[in-house]
Amino acid sequence: MEGNMKLAMVEDAVEYHLFLIPDKARDTDEPKEILQKYIERIMTQFAPILVPYIWQNQPFNLKYKPAKGGVPAHMYGMTKFGDNIEDEWFIVYVIKQITKAFPELVARIEDNDGEFLLIEAADFLPKWLDPDNSANRVFFHHGELCIIPVPRKSERIPWLPTTPPTIQQALDIISAHPEAVLASEPIQAAVDRRIRGYPEKIEASLHRAHCFLPAGIVAVLKQRPRLVSAAVQAFYLRDPIDLRACRVFKTFLPETRIMASVTFTKCLYAQLLQQKFVPDRRSGYGLPPPSHPQFRAHELGMKLAHGFEILCSKCSPHFSDSRKSLVTASPLWASFLESLKRNDYFKGLIEGSAQYQERLEMAKNYFQLSIHRPESSVAMSPGEEILTVLQTLPFDVEELKKEGAALPPEDDDQWLDLSPDQLDQLLQDTTGRKESQPISQKEEQKNYDVAQVSDSMKAFISKVSTHKGAELPRDPSEAPITFDADSFLNYFDKILGTKSQESDSDDLDEDDFECLDSDDDLDFETQDSESLKGALGSLKSYMAQMDQELAHTSMGKSFSTRKQMKDLPSQTANDNSDEEDSGAGDCVVETVDVDLNLVSNVLESYSSQAGLAGPASNLLHSMGVRLPDNADHIPQGSQ
Repeated sequence: MEGNMKLAMVEDAVEYHLFLIPDKARDTDEPKEILQKYIERIMTQFAPILVPYIWQNQPFNLKYKPAKGGVPAHMYGMTKFGDNIEDEWFIVYVIKQITKAFPELVARIEDNDGEFLLIEAADFLPKWLDPDNSANRVFFHHGELCIIPVPRKSERIPWLPTTPPTIQQALDIISAHPEAVLASEPIQAAVDRRIRGYPEKIEASLHRAHCFLPAGIVAVLKQRPRLVSAAVQAFYLRDPIDLRACRVFKTFLPETRIMASVTFTKCLYAQLLQQKFVPDRRSGYGLPPPSHPQFRAHELGMKLAHGFEILCSKCSPHFSDSRKSLVTASPLWASFLESLKRNDYFKGLIEGSAQYQERLEMAKNYFQLSIHRPESSVAMSPGEEILTVLQTLPFDVEELKKEGAALPPEDDDQWLDLSPDQLDQLLQDTTGRKESQPISQKEEQKNYDVAQVSDSMKAFISKVSTHKGAELPRDPSEAPITFDADSFLNYFDKILGTKSQESDSDDLDEDDFECLDSDDDLDFETQDSESLKGALGSLKSYMAQMDQELAHTSMGKSFSTRKQMKDLPSQTANDNSDEEDSGAGDCVVETVDVDLNLVSNVLESYSSQAGLAGPASNLLHSMGVRLPDNADHIPQGSQ
């Protein structure tokens, strides 16, 4: 069945709140009017970076939210960013800059994971801070991250509550003690590292590709380039019902296709490119052979056309135009346009030129959606917006064809094929962790010791975990966690009434029980010792019988034994021959080499990952073990 079934899931979203710090001079004013003016000022001042931005699902937005439940009236926004996590961090940058430009504002931001800013700086948080007491403590003020502390038990600070503060308490604290609540430098640096490079980073997140598209879509994207995200999402999340509209195209006919350059985000481009899809033969969207030099442009255009057709099929072609309004009639439009010019939004373009008009239409659309939007109005769906553009903005197909004949070169998409080393470097750059000294692949393979895998796994197993789970060392050079064997055995003394001097072996002979302490004051020691001895003897006999039964099967062939290792002396396999021979038949149970089996299984798991993330690589990388690439390509079972 073609298409992806839509799954019911909680979409990844980020929420942001902007509060005015307490000010008695404003107490008598109407908070709604004040906050509405702030919304207009903020959206106008930051329009130059918000207008051209292509969002994955929803744009940055602000609206008035009245006081409720002890939370004062404030400005609120929510953006579903879906698969593009960069949208979330761009919003963090915008919020940080807003509080820097408007010192009287305090902002807090959270997503589905809660205080994700603390998660980003988890390595540097104070010990007292945890998810249970972090509510209403993390804010932006004056462009700086603030964390309201908890007073120590030995000290009492009148202005610090011992319980998580309310929003109003937090605003009062930040207003009165801005310096005392500043987050530490490492925490600030961890968050700043994640948003480093904005707003220049926006351009680096884009990808321009050639697409063979119907002329109508080319015209729509020239006026509304952000609609590419809605079309990609419609195609990416298509279902069989959606595809019924694409059996025969009604809005975007295949015979009108021309070549055009389309601007995607890298996330949208990857989603569109990686989808495997064969169009219905009735649609007319045939593809050239894969060897064709423009095959990718045809394929991308076909997928994008399906997305646009799906969007338009969800609304009536005769939808009401009552929601249309003249944007330039608003008294705010003149000041908004002047602000764009001051901030070099038009990039020196000549007024009246084609490129100038394209950017002007984008600005009008942004103004209508974000600033001049009556509360009673209902936003148009993407399909309605597409049809509106087609109806109100005529386009010249011949002119579009001429532009398609002289397109700028498309961007290189080699970033889609990152090698494991490049991916590791990208992750290190993102998290701020860098290797002390890079090692070439040849040197890595030369210095690599297979025994390191076994030793690292043993060290990991021997570490003590808590109820929160196993902890891996943050650095390969970190000293291993110590384990107090005496304290551990003392717990068994209390339970069993015995003291074992040494328990390194799984096989306990009768002589091992001679080391049990017979001076204990418990009256039932002898009885417990005898019952324990009998139980272990029965278990040992049972295990020996299992070994003999398995020796007659092929089970043992699935494990590597010491006899199979060519580099070991011949007598090594017979070191424990007396113990292996049960006397029942001529079968000899070969000693399984635990280390060799461990390394073989880990390497096989790592190889099956084919360079992708998986359990073997994740666990080994966490322990500081870096496996070289498999250059031998030895078939499985040929060892």
